[in-house]
Amino acid sequence: MSNLGAQRLTGRVAFVSGGLRGIGLACVERFLAEGAQVVLSDLDAPDSELARATLDRLGANASYVAANVTREEDWERARALVAERHGRLHILVNNAGTDLTGAVETLSMRDWRRIMDINVDGVFLGVRTFTPLLAESGGAVKGGASIINVSSIMGLVGYSEVSAYNASKGAVRLFTKGIAIEFALKKLPIRANSLHPGFVVTPLLREGFQRWVDKGVAADPQVLVDAMCAQTPMGRLADPAELASAAFFLAGEDSAYMTGAELVIDGGWTAQ
Repeated sequence: MSNLGAQRLTGRVAFVSGGLRGIGLACVERFLAEGAQVVLSDLDAPDSELARATLDRLGANASYVAANVTREEDWERARALVAERHGRLHILVNNAGTDLTGAVETLSMRDWRRIMDINVDGVFLGVRTFTPLLAESGGAVKGGASIINVSSIMGLVGYSEVSAYNASKGAVRLFTKGIAIEFALKKLPIRANSLHPGFVVTPLLREGFQRWVDKGVAADPQVLVDAMCAQTPMGRLADPAELASAAFFLAGEDSAYMTGAELVIDGGWTAQ
């Protein structure tokens, strides 16, 4: 029987960190379109203009909790909201992240710790916080519960003057493999996979390019966009919706036999 046109995540509950922008927001929108109920988090206050406008647009199946992913208490508050509102969780997308560029000798310890706190500790805390609820809920759905940790192609290959970002996203990659094996050997109904975007048109990318411009590397962010497009075999940057499609695949039963895997969505960038 064909599932074309069906809402394939109906009955499932998802949590997406960094859900107000970029890849996170695209994942929220796709999961909702597929019938899921979604709790999203970000740094913005619940009564901020962006949070209110986004929730109004997303509709009744979306809810929001303001959370800093580096704070244990914020994760506990998020878990309490999910438990109270839904009583179950099937999909966890650890998407919140930041970047850091610069020659290694110029990086401050404060900036190094900040990127590790957000990109690595935030993923660890999300997994630790929600593993019990995911384990309780995963047995009721084909393929089990799904953890999707957003890494990067920079977690697979090195790149000049992004060593701290390389380190943080590489840590996400191997942490994901570690928990995937742990859950599988314990027979917990939870799969864990990492998503590795290439260059995606997001606010974070635009902000990063603007910093390069401010350093005098280029006269305009578009120059950097054009350069990245030229380095990518497919000749363009990705749209966040294309990453959301990959996350949807990892979230549902079509990827039921995948755990500890890396899904690379980069237009051929790392194949060179």
